Amino acid sequence: MEFSIEFYESRSGRCPVREFLDELKETDPDDFVAMMAGLAKLRNRQYHRPPLSKLVRDDLFELRHVGKLNTRVLYFFTRGQRIIAVHGMRNKAMEIPKRDLTVALERKKDWLSRNP
Repeated sequence: MEFSIEFYESRSGRCPVREFLDELKETDPDDFVAMMAGLAKLRNRQYHRPPLSKLVRDDLFELRHVGKLNTRVLYFFTRGQRIIAVHGMRNKAMEIPKRDLTVALERKKDWLSRNP
């Protein structure tokens, strides 16, 4: 059975990961293609491990593509073979900035509160 991938949507209807991917498509088409391929691979359980995917903390995982910048989508798993992508980001560092982790964890908490 395959996993489905969904993008977090805020209470106001914003979809930050989709916005991130749309911007990435314009600014760096090669990294966009790599991230979309990575998201497609996540549908299959065999890719739920390094090097494509790894646990960050608090049941939050990252899909990472190393290019000119490290491009990441942070996500979590939920019931029904579902993956919820909550945050996208790019940076030069290997570590995820604390601010980005906080945003991702807040979105995860929000999603879980509205989808019991």
